[in-house]
Amino acid sequence: MSYTIFRAILRFIYRILFRIKAIGTENIPTEGAVIIASNHISLLDPPAVGVLIKRKVHFMAKEELFKVPVIGPLIKSFGAYPVKRGGVSIDAIKSSINILKSGKVMGVFPEGTRQKADDPSAALGAKKGTAMIALRSKAVVVPVAIVGNYKLFRRTLIVYGKPVDIQSITVEEGQDIYVAVTEEIMKQINKLKASVK
Repeated sequence: MSYTIFRAILRFIYRILFRIKAIGTENIPTEGAVIIASNHISLLDPPAVGVLIKRKVHFMAKEELFKVPVIGPLIKSFGAYPVKRGGVSIDAIKSSINILKSGKVMGVFPEGTRQKADDPSAALGAKKGTAMIALRSKAVVVPVAIVGNYKLFRRTLIVYGKPVDIQSITVEEGQDIYVAVTEEIMKQINKLKASVK
């Protein structure tokens, strides 16, 4: 199944079941490397973040999923690429950077694991992988907030913010630039969440 058809089907399903609506899609550059960095509340997040925008979004997915009949071909056609069990490996980071250097769009969840939608401490466990990939690829980072709980027939909002200027972030000697960039990305995601409540 082609990406265009698969996206159209998922878009229809998400709009009917979750009344999904996108805000701020104009903040996504129409060309060049882009990282879509979103909060993470559900397994439903990757399609939700990608189906309402024009550009194809590539996500990491567990390697085992690609071996599952039907599911494997579907997620591959949707732009997913494999990551080995046990976390993000060097190979996965290299794949991510290569995708971005070819001018494509990558979707990431800096928190790493799913968090409760209303958890105020959800950003504390954010990982540094997104910052590393962003700085090394020089991709534009667009913060995204998923607001809602995917309750049937209730509105779920996907809010795309203005790009985060990570290249201008500086740190003092002894501080970790990846931590500083991660904190700024999560700060912007949380601002988006707060702006629509």
